[in-house]
Amino acid sequence: MTQSAPLHVQAFTTGDVSAQCSATPGWVQHYQQMSPGHFAGLIRYLDLQGVEVYEERMNTRIEQHFNAPEGSLAFCFDGSDNALYLLNGESRNTWITPENYREVAVVFGPEFVQRKGLELARLEGLFMAPLSSLQNSLFSRWLSGTLTRLSEETDPPSREALTQQLLDDCLFILDNACVCLDQGSLRRRTEERSLMARIGEWAADVPDATVNLLELARIAGVSLRQLQQGFKTYTGMSPAQWLRLRRLNGARRELLSSPETTVAQVAMNWSFWHLGRFSNSYRALFQELPRETLKHAQKIS
Repeated sequence: MTQSAPLHVQAFTTGDVSAQCSATPGWVQHYQQMSPGHFAGLIRYLDLQGVEVYEERMNTRIEQHFNAPEGSLAFCFDGSDNALYLLNGESRNTWITPENYREVAVVFGPEFVQRKGLELARLEGLFMAPLSSLQNSLFSRWLSGTLTRLSEETDPPSREALTQQLLDDCLFILDNACVCLDQGSLRRRTEERSLMARIGEWAADVPDATVNLLELARIAGVSLRQLQQGFKTYTGMSPAQWLRLRRLNGARRELLSSPETTVAQVAMNWSFWHLGRFSNSYRALFQELPRETLKHAQKIS
């Protein structure tokens, strides 16, 4: 009999959103920083060969465009509202985290889902809906503590026993969970998520594109008023502010990836026509001047 590999918890600390979103294997993700500060993130990850456990922490607000690995079933426990969110790989999802965000998740891979006969179609209507359960907070703390113990223990439990416990616990919590919102609120949230998903799909496909408000409303398939209302409810900011933050994030990506460029050229590429205002806005968001970002990129190139 082949002995399975020992359990090993991997930990990554990150100082930039691009490094944070690339630290989770198998996920298609795009992150943008949406509140001021030096970004600091943490990913802890355990591969159980078909089942994955991870914990993610981030200090600033982050806009996430993401979808889980195709064919998988993810149980994501949000530390900000103690809700469980079910994800699959069928649709792109968009949302903005609060500051000092923490999430722990169990991801059952496609082969495991098929082998265990987990019928994803029967969960339709629950994906991305906030699910409330008395066990959410307790299980979330246990999962985080388990990652800590496994990183320290010399005699961890067997992979098979831990995998079965995770499956049993997640299904038990799901059986006892209920949707946090009433039908009216859930319908409005679904409409807002659909609007943001269309925008998120466009943003993920063309991360370097710039648009104005009318073009953004056309992309979303709604009126300008609907766009403004949806953004205010879903993101807590106006579409104009979102577009500006998006352009600042695009400028940062270009500064980090093109050490041969100039700050003035990058500012113009992202429709910032006043260099001084661009530098001030950039520093307010990222806590450093664009020339400092460029200098860092030049040092490591």
